[in-house]
Amino acid sequence: MSNTFDKIMAGLDDARAYMDGERDGFKVHEIEVPDPDVVAIRGQTGLSQRAFAKSIGVPLGTLKNWEQGRRRPKGPARVLLALIGKRPSIVQQELGR
Repeated sequence: MSNTFDKIMAGLDDARAYMDGERDGFKVHEIEVPDPDVVAIRGQTGLSQRAFAKSIGVPLGTLKNWEQGRRRPKGPARVLLALIGKRPSIVQQELGR
């Protein structure tokens, strides 16, 4: 097998062991991601709802639901919004043309 395959398998074996309750030798890093204020974060960027939704890859309806409190961002969306809250231009700087 390739070295890459061996590394992937070792990582999967470690993940399985961890999920099975083996905690010795593992280092866990937990990061608290705040509940984002989507309206304020979008306001920091100066973008319209349509432009902001497009820039972060979500449907406009999803953004509107977040801003109106009908839904809350979860998982990777929360992390992305937290990053934008810290540095409003991060998406344009890192992914823009």
